[in-house]
Amino acid sequence: MIVLKLGGSVITEKDRPETLDGAALERAADAVAQALEAGLEDLVVVHGGGSFGHYNASEHGVSTTEGTHDASAVLDIHGAMKTLNQFVLSRLLERDIDAVPVHPFSAAHRDGEGQLDLATGQIETMLEEGFVPVLHGDMIAHAGAGATVISGDELVTALARDLTANRVGLCSTVSGVLDEDDAVIDRIDDFDAVAAVLGASNATDVTGGMAGKVRTLLALEAEASIFGLDALESFLEGENPGTTID
Repeated sequence: MIVLKLGGSVITEKDRPETLDGAALERAADAVAQALEAGLEDLVVVHGGGSFGHYNASEHGVSTTEGTHDASAVLDIHGAMKTLNQFVLSRLLERDIDAVPVHPFSAAHRDGEGQLDLATGQIETMLEEGFVPVLHGDMIAHAGAGATVISGDELVTALARDLTANRVGLCSTVSGVLDEDDAVIDRIDDFDAVAAVLGASNATDVTGGMAGKVRTLLALEAEASIFGLDALESFLEGENPGTTID
C-alpha cells in the first residue's frame, strides 16, 4: 500500500494566490493512471494547499498551532482547499481513476494537547471497495483553539501509521532534500545531521517547509521518499528516487 503526497507547490503556482499549475497536475495524474493500469493497488493520495490553502491561511493568521474562532476564516480556507481538491479529482477522474474526496475538516480533530485524531475507518472501506481516496491539507476543529490547519504532511504520517503503509512518497518541486551544494542527499535517518541545510519554504507556507516534512517522515515506520515530479512515475513503479528517509 502506498500513501502519495502531491506537494501544493507542485500542483499550484505557489507565489500567486489560488493559481493552479495545470500542466504539472496533468503530469501527476498521468503517472498515477499509468501505475494503476500496471496493477498498483491500495493507493491513497494527499495533496498540499499550495497557493489555495497557504495563501488564505496566511491572510487570516491561522497555522497548525495558531487557531481561529472566526467561522468566515474557516470557510475561506476550507473552501479554497475544496476548490483545489476538485481540480485534483477532476484530473484523476478524466483518466478513469475511481478517485473520491475525503475532507479532513469533517473527518479529523485535535484534542486539547494538540494530538490529531483522524478517522481512517472510512478510508479503509474506500480502499476495500476499489476507490482511490484523495485527502488534502485543511482546517480541523482543535479543542481550546477553535480551528487550526492540518498539513498534508501530518495527514501522510497519520495515514501511513494507521493504514500500515508499505511505502510513502512526497512529490516535491525539488529532486530530493538538498545539501549545502544543492546535491541530493541520498538517505536521511537523523534530523540533527541535516538540520543545518533544511531551510524554510521560499513562498508562503504555514506548515513548516522541508524541515517539517523530514521531521514527520522520520517518525514513520514505513520507508519514505522525497522526489521531484520527474521521478513520480519511477516511485510508483517501486523505485526509490530522490532522498530516502527512514
